[in-house]
Amino acid sequence: MAKLSDRAAGAVGSVGEYLAEQRRQAQLSLRQLSDLAGVSNPYLSQIERGLRKPSADVLQQLAKALRISAETLYVRAGILDPDDSPDGKKSAGVVDAVLLDPALNERQKRVLLDVYASFVRENTTTAD
Repeated sequence: MAKLSDRAAGAVGSVGEYLAEQRRQAQLSLRQLSDLAGVSNPYLSQIERGLRKPSADVLQQLAKALRISAETLYVRAGILDPDDSPDGKKSAGVVDAVLLDPALNERQKRVLLDVYASFVRENTTTAD
């Protein structure tokens, strides 16, 4: 399996392509998204073209403006390892299955993942 740093090197274009796709689905122009996210128009354009690697803060701003999961952007940017859950255990693949399901739109995916995360948190706190 490739190391996280190896995946991160190839993920810059991936996150840019994903952002451009999400922006088009949200029917936003580059300028509109840059205004909503508080990111300069040229910088956002460079991110989408894979020329710049955005910081976690910028990804969070973009995720909020697009109303998508910041975690999804972190994984695509190589910041988070999709194989590891927050408690260090390997994930069961629920997140991946939801994110890859073509039958769901981004809002539906976000809602499902939020519900799943709340159940996991609830079970973690009751198990302690």
